[in-house]
Amino acid sequence: MTTPAPSPRVALFVTCLVDLIRPQVGFAALRTLEAAGCTVMVPSGQTCCGQPALNSGARDEAVAIAKRTISLLEGHDAVVVPSGSCAATIRVHYPELFEHDTAWLPRAEAVAAKTYEIMAYLDEVRGWRPDTTLAATATYHDSCSGLRELGVKAQPRRLLRGVEGLTLKPLKGEETCCGFGGTFCAKYPAISNAIVTEKADAIDASAADLLLAGDLGCLMNMAGKLHREGSGVRAFHAIEVIAGMGDGPAIGEDA
Repeated sequence: MTTPAPSPRVALFVTCLVDLIRPQVGFAALRTLEAAGCTVMVPSGQTCCGQPALNSGARDEAVAIAKRTISLLEGHDAVVVPSGSCAATIRVHYPELFEHDTAWLPRAEAVAAKTYEIMAYLDEVRGWRPDTTLAATATYHDSCSGLRELGVKAQPRRLLRGVEGLTLKPLKGEETCCGFGGTFCAKYPAISNAIVTEKADAIDASAADLLLAGDLGCLMNMAGKLHREGSGVRAFHAIEVIAGMGDGPAIGEDA
């Protein structure tokens, strides 16, 4: 593995879904960041980034969560998040929340400027490449927030090409929403199901063994649909495969 220097102090923002549903993603993030030469801390007391409140119009609640999160994440060289949607909330939407707050805007902007989605951080900032092996074929779904708000597209694919034995197969509509959309899937279940049905059909048509993506919410949505339809495709967060943890239970198999 290539280990650049010097060693930055990185705050790992784990995210709610990873903490509650798929802790393996957090351990994979920790493993890769340390392999990339980072000193990793997981700030105690971190909770939700506030995205559900923000998306639901609960601005006061979102501001309160953002203030708590900013206070926890200050004092580190970088903030790294294994989720494009949560990283985008901090990097893009926190400064918007405090646009007219002269006391908090500089603090929000400072944290936002050093917040990265994990695969973009490993690829672009650290220039790191994995030294892992997995004999499998995989297809990749580009989650909406990471793609459209952070420009995460090529970075995970460059990292995955470093996994010996892994072959990437194209996915029709790889940039099309999976239908999760945070609270969208709860508010509009019929529309969400129609969208994920098309996505599941495209995943099966790819003839890949594995479905990979960078957001656990999207992966849970797609994995659930694939399982209900009897598909044999197994879903993993891409960082699990990059970290050499893609041979364990897939999402939904360890519930």
